[in-house]
Amino acid sequence: MSFWIVVGVLVVIALWAIAVYNGLVSGRNQAQTAWSQIDVQLKRRHDLIPNLVQVVKDAMGYEQETLTKVVQARNNAVAATGPAQAGVAEAALTQATRGLFALVESY
Repeated sequence: MSFWIVVGVLVVIALWAIAVYNGLVSGRNQAQTAWSQIDVQLKRRHDLIPNLVQVVKDAMGYEQETLTKVVQARNNAVAATGPAQAGVAEAALTQATRGLFALVESY
């Protein structure tokens, strides 16, 4: 009878060891898969950086153009001599500042 108890305990211990080993192997595989997914996402991120830089360059060019238009319109409005020139210059200044406000509101 004690022989069967010892065999039963050894079988239970062996099954427990197998289950623990399989759990550890499964955990290792899941960790490797997770790190692989992280590597894929980081590569995608790194591949998108040049696109982001190009968009920012384009936006900076547009913003620079808008700011230049506002400054030029202001200078023209200040330099205007007479009501006719002042009206045209003020209209241009208003249009330029509207573009600037639209740009600011978009952010």
